Amino acid sequence: QVQLVESGGGSVQAGGSLRLSCVASGSGYSRSCMGWFRQAPGKEREGIGATDTGGRVTWYTVSVKGRFSISQDYASNTLYLHMNDLKPEDTARYYCATEEDRGGYCYGVFTFWGQGPRVTVSS
Repeated sequence: QVQLVESGGGSVQAGGSLRLSCVASGSGYSRSCMGWFRQAPGKEREGIGATDTGGRVTWYTVSVKGRFSISQDYASNTLYLHMNDLKPEDTARYYCATEEDRGGYCYGVFTFWGQGPRVTVSS
């Protein structure tokens, strides 16, 4: 059974920083094809960014470019989301996700999801 356990959510003032962690365990998931998503109250889920084979970050959504970054630590099976210069519009639940292990190929279809800790940014 695959588990994605997230930590690091909380409340911060605008301009502040937070780092979210996502520790993956189990088997059958892709260590390369992982991503971060968020869902603000009353809005649809939005992709933030994702990694592909080799752990390269392949894209960031426009609204976070230059402020957020994704990194991985393969040794600890941890995916990170570093968030800087946070804005009130970044308030949301943040989810990490991963694809099924398909031999290193990424398809953008995320099967396994974390619990979605809340991030609240006050002005």
